Amino acid sequence: MSNETPNIPDQAETLMARVFALVQACPVGRVTTYGWLAKAVGYPRGARMIGWIMSEASQGVPAQRVINSKGELSGSRAFGQLGRMRELLEAEGITFSDEERVDLKRYGWDPGRDLSEEELNAILDKASDVHYKASARLVGLLQHDPASPLRPS
Repeated sequence: MSNETPNIPDQAETLMARVFALVQACPVGRVTTYGWLAKAVGYPRGARMIGWIMSEASQGVPAQRVINSKGELSGSRAFGQLGRMRELLEAEGITFSDEERVDLKRYGWDPGRDLSEEELNAILDKASDVHYKASARLVGLLQHDPASPLRPS
């Protein structure tokens, strides 16, 4: 048995595939949170890490469906224009409160709650068939940021 741990770039690419697979499984008209995704991939305190990963989402990943635990659109800068993330969610039928928030009780999709263990594992297992390239920025954050659950001790 080896004492070696997987290197950070490999871990990043595996996590990207797993997170993006879950985001793609989030139904139209529903949203999930960074924290729910983190917990579903085995890092219950890794919400910030999920945010870093989502900033690398490619075409085909409905990144607009990932919001923060308060129902706010914290990732909207990644959409290139102010209001674009909200427009995409409204086009899916999601409404916003007067405080500019999404009602998570109504629209929330928690993969750890809303999927059976078998469904969740099937999505995560299938993710290994897809490969993404982690940027140097993401690898650096995962290696050095104090909030990274992958940071070497």
